[in-house]
Amino acid sequence: MHLLHGDCLDILPTLRAGSFDLVVTSPPYNLGIGYNSFKDTAPRGEYLAWCQSWAAEIKRVMTDDASFFLNVGAAPANPLMPHQLLLALTDGPDPLFILQNTFHWIKSVTIETPRGEHVSAGHFKPINSKRFVNDCHEYVFHLTKSGSVPLDRRAAGVPYADKSNIARWGHTGGRDLRCRGNNWFIPYETIQSRDKERPHPATFPVALVSQCLLLHGKGGSTRLLDPFLGIGSSAVAACRNGISSFTGIELDAHYLQTARQRLQAEQTKTASELPFDS
Repeated sequence: MHLLHGDCLDILPTLRAGSFDLVVTSPPYNLGIGYNSFKDTAPRGEYLAWCQSWAAEIKRVMTDDASFFLNVGAAPANPLMPHQLLLALTDGPDPLFILQNTFHWIKSVTIETPRGEHVSAGHFKPINSKRFVNDCHEYVFHLTKSGSVPLDRRAAGVPYADKSNIARWGHTGGRDLRCRGNNWFIPYETIQSRDKERPHPATFPVALVSQCLLLHGKGGSTRLLDPFLGIGSSAVAACRNGISSFTGIELDAHYLQTARQRLQAEQTKTASELPFDS
């Protein structure tokens, strides 16, 4: 596990080409979020050029069959930003990546039960507006070099509600798992203190990274990179999923220290749960 302090544009060029099988990250969204060490209000063209710079380095360090899961959110008053970033990375005569899948990270959802009750689950940041509704989802763009990277769809799958489908569909192979699809309901973990437990203003849940690891499907041999580590959700996910080869890069020293503490706590917890010989 390598947690590195510095600017990813300085550190990524020092990493060996083709040395990572999987990249999962969430860069600053350029929506005016209050980070400690990054000004999140660049002119749009400048921001997109910056993204193309680090994305080119990510492509260089990826293997040919690697996957890059890019988490990007929007603001109600700025809804096109994720799509403009996606076009900056995938459009033009010589695109950096091909968009292979688009996933929707659902933070909160309300459903109507068969009894007619409306039930809400999850967490979101409410807004006070006469124009916009609460924004309860973000995007996860699955980018690859070829557009044809195999995924282990059922590793991140769910059991069939109707068990007769197991025998009805030949592709199941007798397994009670179906593809989860591209809508992922993953709520934030409940915390007691934001300052102590989630000091970063825009982080993703550990479970989001775990979904990407399962879809990637290479198990513990995966070499995972997160060039915008934040407070270390991807490092914790790597530990929980038995990934020993992990590299994270973080600009802010305070966020990095929190990431180290979270990873150490997870490693201690994992070690305590291992079986031992009597």
